[in-house]
Amino acid sequence: MSIKKISIIFAGTPEFAVPALEKINLAGFEIKLVLTQPDRKSGRGMNIKKSPVKQKSIELDIPFYQPEDLRNNKEAINKITSKKADILIVVAYGLIIPDEILNAFNGHIYNIHASLLPRWRGAAPIHRAIEAGDKETGITIMKIVNKLDAGPMIMKEKVSISGEDTTDFLSKKLSDIGASLITTLLNNIERGKVIKLEKQDEEDVTYAKKINKLEAIADFNNSPKVLCQKIRAFNPFPMVNINFEGKNLKIVKAKIYNKEIKKNLAIGRLFLQGEDLLLKLTSGVLTLEEVRLEGKKTMIASDFVKGHQVMKINSSKQ
Repeated sequence: MSIKKISIIFAGTPEFAVPALEKINLAGFEIKLVLTQPDRKSGRGMNIKKSPVKQKSIELDIPFYQPEDLRNNKEAINKITSKKADILIVVAYGLIIPDEILNAFNGHIYNIHASLLPRWRGAAPIHRAIEAGDKETGITIMKIVNKLDAGPMIMKEKVSISGEDTTDFLSKKLSDIGASLITTLLNNIERGKVIKLEKQDEEDVTYAKKINKLEAIADFNNSPKVLCQKIRAFNPFPMVNINFEGKNLKIVKAKIYNKEIKKNLAIGRLFLQGEDLLLKLTSGVLTLEEVRLEGKKTMIASDFVKGHQVMKINSSKQ
């Protein structure tokens, strides 16, 4: 019996979506069109940049389309539906998909979501899992419905979160897992395998709201543990930061300082204890291991202090 080949439209924008696009293409599925967000200005020079998914589409010689919005956009809806693709795969695309498009695929619209749903529906699931101190996260493959990340689940894979993991690290790990799972799903569908669906428990839902840059300003009233979690969660963007000599100092890597500090130190100030660069909080102290001063590259703390005035404390017994 011959297997009917299925065709796909792929919708994604950031680096997280690239492994899935690559793996689906490598598996031999026909990708009729890639949807990705329009080129944006970014970086210090505010130069126009292609999305990572667009760059990969060009490299793979797959046609792409970059509408500003899909809602009430007849041109976009016609372009997408005219392809008569069997399946729509959505990975961190960033645009709302209207009913006219959802209905065109007869329910075959699947999403790679970077959490163990129903925990952390929404825009920033990896950030919020680390920030909350979760011990595990993962990937969920689900069907898309007309409600945010609420569709029935098809596949899951768990990943432990260590005390060293950053959003940057976990994003790369989870994107590779998601790419493997979605390719397995497509192979199963092509072979006619029955796809089992699991309804999400609405009582267990939590939401991962979009990251706001104002959240990245260090709150010195946080406990050392909570602030360390936030530092890892906000790496690589937007990075937890403090004011140092009138400039923004981003904390790239830090850990809890467990030795006793008896001297009465100003909260929110940096100081040196031996070779350790420390930040005083209301209820404890952090050791800053890597920092990035506004306009500079990331430095290890020992290099940073060579060029800046930081108060020295000779003894923890002072």
